[in-house]
Amino acid sequence: MQMNITFRHVDPIDSLKSYSQEKVDKVERYLDRASEAHVVLSVEKHHHQADITIHSGPYMLRGKERSQDMYASIDLAMDKIEKQLKRYKERLKEKHGRDRVHHNQELVDKMKWRHQVFEAAADEATDQSPRIIKKNEFLARPMSVEEAIMQMDLVNNDFYVFTNSTTMEMNVVYRRKDHTFGLIEASAVERKSLVG
Repeated sequence: MQMNITFRHVDPIDSLKSYSQEKVDKVERYLDRASEAHVVLSVEKHHHQADITIHSGPYMLRGKERSQDMYASIDLAMDKIEKQLKRYKERLKEKHGRDRVHHNQELVDKMKWRHQVFEAAADEATDQSPRIIKKNEFLARPMSVEEAIMQMDLVNNDFYVFTNSTTMEMNVVYRRKDHTFGLIEASAVERKSLVG
């Protein structure tokens, strides 16, 4: 598995590199096709943060934790990933064996979604529009709603944008405050209501 380690506001230390590599290698036993891992180690206001992302086939796993010690942060982030992997181990192995090819796979491969975080203007009287402070771009792969919920859980997000494999349209699953899940179905054309 290819691994990239980025250090932000902390000196690149060989012992941290090897410790991160060792921890990430441990989870490979749960995955059939782990292709790459990205580890970002950063220090901000005396908080040591480890943000670990592992790509495995169509899935992305993520653990992000902070503490007073970088080694502890790495452990906590990997513990989070391992717990998720143990919970979904059978489903992940089962799905990796079957690569789905759709009749418009070329179109699906081009479908991406962007996640932008806006910063509200500090003073509404200035009439400034919100400005983007962070931007991510992901491939919106086709999957079932159940798979999208699992993927949302694996990346520790409260929402997940995906292409619904049944309708081939963009959908969003999200975690509700009562610990249930919601589904937003987006469509480019208006659907006729089934309710009379």
